[in-house]
Amino acid sequence: MANFTAVFDACVLYPAPLRDLLVSVATTEQFRARWTDEIHNEWTRNVLANRPEIKAADLERTVELMNQAVPDCLVENYEGLIDSLDLPDPDDRHVLAAAIKSQADVIVTNNLKDFPEDTLKQYEVEAQSPDTFLNHLYDLNPTAFCSAVRQQRERLQNPKYTAEELLEIFYNQGLPLTVNKLRDIVDLL
Repeated sequence: MANFTAVFDACVLYPAPLRDLLVSVATTEQFRARWTDEIHNEWTRNVLANRPEIKAADLERTVELMNQAVPDCLVENYEGLIDSLDLPDPDDRHVLAAAIKSQADVIVTNNLKDFPEDTLKQYEVEAQSPDTFLNHLYDLNPTAFCSAVRQQRERLQNPKYTAEELLEIFYNQGLPLTVNKLRDIVDLL
């Protein structure tokens, strides 16, 4: 099992294609993926608010599947740290608290400005965009990464996607660095 730990912020779990990619790559055990029930509550609450056609029961099932797919993913007993933390957006303190509690190396977030480098440095944590994070993972083990993407594509049945279509979705999710590398090996996906 890898020693590198990443906490996923709710904003990267909100969009289904990105969430699925992050969880798929987490199952390769190149790193330990972590989140909390509070992070789950945040992203699912926002999906339900913005997508009324999605049922709460479907999201509850997604949460269950995520927790089953990634061993030891839930961070607990971090709440006591929250009030002592100072971030530009106080609502993000629970994410940093979970990172500290789990001894995470990185917080994967689209809200980099909400996790200032100077603040995170004292906890030996770094914030990275999903594209930067996934790009590094690809570089560490292209074979495992490609296998995770291929398995993700094969799970998508309604509708089915070609590898090129899936890469276009990833690109639209803000993953240009990752997509550029995957385009070179699209036949393996």
